[in-house]
Amino acid sequence: MTLTIAPRVRTLVLLLLAAACALLAGAGPASAHAAVTGSDPGQGAVVDKAPARISLTFSEQVAMSDDSLRVLDPEGKRVDTGKPSNVSGTTYAVPLHSGLPDGTYTVAYQVVSADSHPVAGAYTFSIGAPSKTSVSVSGQSADDGVVGWLYGFGRYVSYAGFIVMAGGAAFVLACWRRGSGVRPVQRFVVSGWVALTASTLALLLLRGSFTGSGKVADVFDLSLLGQVLQTKTGAALVSRLLLLAAAALFIAVLFGAYDKREDAQEKRDLTFGLSAGGLVVAAGLAASWAMSEHASVGLQAGIAMPVDVLHLLAVAAWLGGLGALLVALYRAPADTPVDRPAVRRFSQIAFGSVLTLIATGTYQSWRQLGSWSAFTDTRYGQLLLAKIGLVVVMVGAAWISRRWTGRLAEAAPVEAAAVREKERVGAGAEPAGDVATTDAGDKDAPVAGESNLDTASDSDSDSAERPGAERAAQLARQQAARDAARQKRMRDADPNRFGLRRSVLAEAGIAVVLLAVTTVLTQTEPGRTEQEAKAASSSSASASSDTGASGALTLNMPFDTRGEDGKGIVTIDLDPARAGDNEMHVFVERPNGRAFDIPEVKVEFTLKAKDIGPLPVVPDHIATGHWSANGVQIPMAGDWQVDVTVRTSDIDEVTVSKNAQIG
Repeated sequence: MTLTIAPRVRTLVLLLLAAACALLAGAGPASAHAAVTGSDPGQGAVVDKAPARISLTFSEQVAMSDDSLRVLDPEGKRVDTGKPSNVSGTTYAVPLHSGLPDGTYTVAYQVVSADSHPVAGAYTFSIGAPSKTSVSVSGQSADDGVVGWLYGFGRYVSYAGFIVMAGGAAFVLACWRRGSGVRPVQRFVVSGWVALTASTLALLLLRGSFTGSGKVADVFDLSLLGQVLQTKTGAALVSRLLLLAAAALFIAVLFGAYDKREDAQEKRDLTFGLSAGGLVVAAGLAASWAMSEHASVGLQAGIAMPVDVLHLLAVAAWLGGLGALLVALYRAPADTPVDRPAVRRFSQIAFGSVLTLIATGTYQSWRQLGSWSAFTDTRYGQLLLAKIGLVVVMVGAAWISRRWTGRLAEAAPVEAAAVREKERVGAGAEPAGDVATTDAGDKDAPVAGESNLDTASDSDSDSAERPGAERAAQLARQQAARDAARQKRMRDADPNRFGLRRSVLAEAGIAVVLLAVTTVLTQTEPGRTEQEAKAASSSSASASSDTGASGALTLNMPFDTRGEDGKGIVTIDLDPARAGDNEMHVFVERPNGRAFDIPEVKVEFTLKAKDIGPLPVVPDHIATGHWSANGVQIPMAGDWQVDVTVRTSDIDEVTVSKNAQIG
């Protein structure tokens, strides 16, 4: 078995891992968990007056750094000033330089959502009129590079490590209580601990670059690591490392003092203590995910986090126990096979785990999707459907395993002993050729190296002349080959046990792909959030459309009279900007944005296409830097030229003009 079936197992597992990695690679970036639900100015908007600030509204609270919000002019130069700030609720803003010229501006953002995932993107708006820009608006995220891929792979390994460690330990405690033959399962559990510890350390180092620049060179930046340790995700990763130290002690006792106990009462007491302690450590490790990801934000977070912990524990008990059972079936010594009671106990645990997964998964689906349509309309829902399908297939494979369990013969050890005795008798008759003869009749189980054993007698005379050490090595190799063949025949003595191994292997293969889909699911924007973002965007677009339909017009015109204090910006607001009566407001500001008074402001409207005008309007002074006029008559719709005459002193005067569609 070791030389024939094991390569098949390795090949299948490698293929399944490749499929899992393909799922991870093709999943695309987790580009949005907190979605942008609004912005001012809006995406693609054309405003007549340069805004004093840019604001973004998200679907949940986000964490921001100094460079989280950047505004770039058409040449790619930054025009934002100061740090981003939280102005209200989930709305964040950054101030801009005053007196920005006309053109297309780019708003780029990169923040961290409350569930620890980076959110990045970009959009454009224009002042005055759109223009060419040298800025890319692709909104590259750290997820798109090497660091993003490594971080995603590290998450997959951490989930797998937790499942292997926790589920394997639970299998030993609850199912396979025999002392001998547990060594392969011990290696299985320890490998899970090593994988979880290594991946947690890697995630801690990658986190700063993952949520920031995405550069490999920043992975070992200690300043970034210090910032990560102050975040919720950093605290969760450090807590996980501390709990892993306790898990190491648990594993040492489980495969040390516990494995060597002979007294039944002492073993029961130690089993109870290890079960209680192991459950606390496993729940703490599961909570390190729940406290920093989807469950920690959004609807009913106080209920969602314990449910998420229970969900992860059930996954570990089922899939991790399944992996331990597979190792025991394939790697345990033939004289200590996995008996029927152990398999039945695991079957009961797996059944309870599946019921728990159905209950907790139903709640999580409702919380993350919110509607039936989200199953098909959102990427999260589509991945969830794929996960449900895999679970159904896996449950079907488990049902087949239960059938094999029912057929598992309790007399398998007796049959194995009979095979052993038969081999012993055959070995006594033909010491050198028994393995080759047996293999000739057992074509289903060839063993590498045995084909040469039938030549051992031919080479005895030559071997006698060789040094004793070389002869001893040759005999050792022959004995090892005979032992391997004997182990294989003993394992395959019971066809029911052989069928159980095959069905459990199929379950484990499905579990690998299921874990990959689950990992991608945790990196995907929840369906409820995606639909809320779409609804908010539609509402915002509708509001913008209504505003445009009203016809309100704003014109922003810089001026310079060449005199002392002669520079500024004059803004004309015309409402509703259509044929008939209109209300006009005029604002005059210094280049720094502060309002100031000037001696005189006059406005004229001219429709050159119809040879109408100029139509003069002299507004009334209302307040500092503010003039107003009611009943401004626009006789007809058209492309009107608006001329504004600004006088800043007795002799300093200038007229600025801009065309606008009115009506």
